[in-house]
Amino acid sequence: MQKIKTALLSYGMSGSVFHAPFVDLHPNFDLAGAWERSKKLIQKDYPEVTSYPSLESVLEDESIVLVVVNTPTGTHYEFTKKVLEAGKHAVVEKAFTITAAEAQELAILAGSKGLKLAVFQNRRWDSDFKTVKKVVESDMLGEIVEATFSYEAYLPKLNTKAHLEEPSPAAGLIRDRGPHMIDQALCIFGYPNAVFADLGIMRTDSRVNDYFELILYYSDKRVRLKGGFLAREMAPSYIVHGKKGSFLKSRADQQENRLLAGEKPNNSDWCEEPESERGILHAERKGEAFKELVPTEKGNYIDFYEGVFRAITDDKPEPVTPDEGVQTMKIIEAAIASDEQKAVIELA
Repeated sequence: MQKIKTALLSYGMSGSVFHAPFVDLHPNFDLAGAWERSKKLIQKDYPEVTSYPSLESVLEDESIVLVVVNTPTGTHYEFTKKVLEAGKHAVVEKAFTITAAEAQELAILAGSKGLKLAVFQNRRWDSDFKTVKKVVESDMLGEIVEATFSYEAYLPKLNTKAHLEEPSPAAGLIRDRGPHMIDQALCIFGYPNAVFADLGIMRTDSRVNDYFELILYYSDKRVRLKGGFLAREMAPSYIVHGKKGSFLKSRADQQENRLLAGEKPNNSDWCEEPESERGILHAERKGEAFKELVPTEKGNYIDFYEGVFRAITDDKPEPVTPDEGVQTMKIIEAAIASDEQKAVIELA
């Protein structure tokens, strides 16, 4: 079987940590190289690949089958449209686009050309989230009535990457970490009926929202999503309450830390959490209450690329479909409108 020759549109932290190692590891992909504007780094890690001087040089390479659009969010719509118009499949980093209309246009364009378009929501393959999803789907908690997902850290200093801190339609925590959390909520609970949101600026000298709280309204439950940079002591990142029990779990996936440390995802234990981070299940069995620690599922981002491989070769749905990406963008737009209007926004 011919390998899927894949090019990245940048080789900074995203390309070197989240994409290249998994494209290189997967037996059915061939890492072709990356578009590098100034720093020429990819050949230090992968000597046999190409450092492309421009986007056009990537798109003109007829051997390239898949392009990973991992540039800043403000460029996603323009670059992805060019990739699709060149007849190549695409993986797009979160946030998918700036607007839901842009996301919808790209989804329609990909469909019209028979191309695959996947949104890189790698946090679906985090060990902690996989564990939460498994517990919810096991029905151990009964009918879910309330859930809180948080993505918090203690990062009081501003990010050195200007595109993350300078005010723009693509900036702010709601567009940076928000897509991960919204996608996880949709993955488990589906599309909500309405949204209420509170966005804020909490860090000294910050000029973009660095705090958010969303409430997703369902007919039978409420789901809260929280993000911020001033949480020095962490509460459980996942709290799920059902009519038969509760489940609490820390955010403890080890993949990002190990990748940043230079490890390659080819170890036999990739990637286990410490046993100390097991979640707490407090429920009932045959009418008797119990409390126990739940073994954590293994996380592995290569499963995303396995899904992309199956989508391209077997015409399966993308691991994160463009329609799912559109839904996430609609909720982000509704959250921004809700904060501005101080009102609950109904979703179509």
